[in-house]
Amino acid sequence: MPAYMIVNLDVADPAAYEEYKAKAPALIKKHGGKYIVRGGKFAVWEGEWKPTRLVVLEFPSVAAGQAFYDDPDYQPMKALRQRVAKTDAVLVEGLDVPI
Repeated sequence: MPAYMIVNLDVADPAAYEEYKAKAPALIKKHGGKYIVRGGKFAVWEGEWKPTRLVVLEFPSVAAGQAFYDDPDYQPMKALRQRVAKTDAVLVEGLDVPI
């Protein structure tokens, strides 16, 4: 069953964040993940949420998403991201239904 990592970032240091953006895709792919949304335009339709930069990743399972987040190779990148951006992130189980 797929899982989705939904992230909102408020990047304080865009130049430093470029290093994260350059390195993250290889580790995401290593765990079977792929980008569904990576920045881009959006519209808030309801509520008080005011996202800044939205990212949605799809992983083959919750376990694969967790393995990405816990990967020792990701830890320095996570520390970099946490230094240069305020991040809200969740991992949610998706539906296993045909389209």
